[in-house]
Amino acid sequence: MSDIAALVGPPTHEPATEDDLAVVGAQLGRTPRGTRAVAHRCPCGLPDVVETTPRLPDGTPFPTLYYLTCPRATAAVSTLESAGVMKEMAARLAEDPALAARYREAHERYLARREEIGHVEEIAGVSAGGMPTRVKCLHVHLGHALAAGPGVNPLGDETLELCGPWWAAGPCVAPPGE
Repeated sequence: MSDIAALVGPPTHEPATEDDLAVVGAQLGRTPRGTRAVAHRCPCGLPDVVETTPRLPDGTPFPTLYYLTCPRATAAVSTLESAGVMKEMAARLAEDPALAARYREAHERYLARREEIGHVEEIAGVSAGGMPTRVKCLHVHLGHALAAGPGVNPLGDETLELCGPWWAAGPCVAPPGE
């Protein structure tokens, strides 16, 4: 396990409390949709990844199982995407059969976990972030890496390493009661 993976801590997968939902709403700037659990907590203690239902309350299919909510983590990932990291990862994915196999396994685990929650025919076989053959959203990959733990999503683990400690300045939003 890398130093940064050790610093962020393990996945939590605990029910979202009203305070958690208030924090996520403040992080997103809107009411969260389909949140079923806090999949990971930032070292500051606030949620940074939530697990969502595969079908939103309004009936919309939602393939993104792990949703990155922390605006600082999101900004760090956006910087990586702007710098061309996805393109570099995609090129490596096309050239490295071992990486491609691990990425496909991450895709399959993502799908299996979503199926445990509920089957949604419209998104059957569709994970997120371009898996299993493309790299199209590093936000999804970081969320997956944090929610699943190290060693599950190789490109998510790389994204985590490249982001650095987004939490170092303290909580991204005021915790409830402050």
